[in-house]
Amino acid sequence: MKIAINTRLLISEKLEGIGWFCFETLMRITKQHPEHEFYFIFDRAYDVELRFTPNVKAIVAPPQARHPLLYLIWFEMMLPIVLKRIKADLFLSPDGYLSLMSNVKQIAVFHDLNFEHYPNDLPRIEMMYYTHFFPRYAKKACRIITVSSYSKRDIIETYKTPPEKIDVAHNGVGEIFVPISPAEKELCRKTFTNGVEYFIYVGSIHPRKNLANLFLAFDLFKKRTHLPNKLVIVGNRKWWTNEINKVYEQLHFKKDVIFLGRQETSVLHHLMASAEALTYVSYHEGFGIPILEAFASGTAVITSNITSMPEVAGDAALLVNPFSPESIADAMESIYREKGLKQQLIEKGLERVKLFSWQQTADLVWNSIEKCLNLQSK
Repeated sequence: MKIAINTRLLISEKLEGIGWFCFETLMRITKQHPEHEFYFIFDRAYDVELRFTPNVKAIVAPPQARHPLLYLIWFEMMLPIVLKRIKADLFLSPDGYLSLMSNVKQIAVFHDLNFEHYPNDLPRIEMMYYTHFFPRYAKKACRIITVSSYSKRDIIETYKTPPEKIDVAHNGVGEIFVPISPAEKELCRKTFTNGVEYFIYVGSIHPRKNLANLFLAFDLFKKRTHLPNKLVIVGNRKWWTNEINKVYEQLHFKKDVIFLGRQETSVLHHLMASAEALTYVSYHEGFGIPILEAFASGTAVITSNITSMPEVAGDAALLVNPFSPESIADAMESIYREKGLKQQLIEKGLERVKLFSWQQTADLVWNSIEKCLNLQSK
């Protein structure tokens, strides 16, 4: 079989949530299924190491699709030509975008539908594209893969998609994320926070990640406790808004908020493993990979009590109301005030993370491919 895959977000050294999903699943699937041909379709020059195995062929199809007008050109004009030329049996799209102009069987991976619930968090043209096309993609798809049971329910309710058409494949966690020694933690703190203990946030700087309420909670925590803790923010400031900036500028302790930008995975691992707790309090997530990264690193987790986050965290994290800075601050304070709590969370997290792996994800994605191609009955 010839399986074509949208690899627009498989960008070396710039992998984020969907990019990691692509990398970890495709690396395994292509290796485990040498009997099939895989065509990685990029919209720009690519790293040759991302072809993984001899049964992978790479195709570059311009233009670079990073704007709604270019999405339209790429998926509805260029992609059908490529799929026809290679005589693809299936098209897999890890970022959910499909081609309505192609008759090839297609699988969409919908990570979340945040744009349906919080449309004002996106530029208007992006929001209009998503809300117009993604309901159509849901109907077009042979199957839909999503990363949590929460997102499956959301797709069913929002797009009236038949439940039997949707497969859940939880995300995994990179093998690099493991606990580190006290000496390594001390060195990391000396490097980034002058030796001071810190809370950490990892992810994009986007309105739905709820940085504004996290900032307010951290300010409240500092006022209550008078502790020297820092708040370390790891992520690209691409979506830094006026609203987020206004809250930040009014903080009493903004000098204790440290922005590190995007970091290499090896550095991120040490930052995560050296933190007192991950503070991941988004108001909408399809999954939340940093929760698993913290668990695997032996770090306590504070996360939201809504959408997919309780499903991922189980009983191994402190769950808070993301709309309440007081609730978040209470959890931050309890890490210090409640004897033994942090260690309990660490131990529960190390057990919880054993339920998730990228190999399991890859197997479930392949299972969806087999269903779509009717390979299971052969």
